[in-house]
Amino acid sequence: MAAVLWSFLGIRKGRDQARDFAQLRPLHVAFAAVACAAALVAGLIVLVRIVTS
Repeated sequence: MAAVLWSFLGIRKGRDQARDFAQLRPLHVAFAAVACAAALVAGLIVLVRIVTS
């Protein structure tokens, strides 16, 4: 999950990224990315509804 969150920010050290590629399975990364993206979108929707109400 941490690797996906760092990738959302776009900052990651090269050695840490290489270690992540060696250890992580692509399916797990895909599920984590979809979950994080869905949480981000849901959070933005809630924030907009609060601000506009």
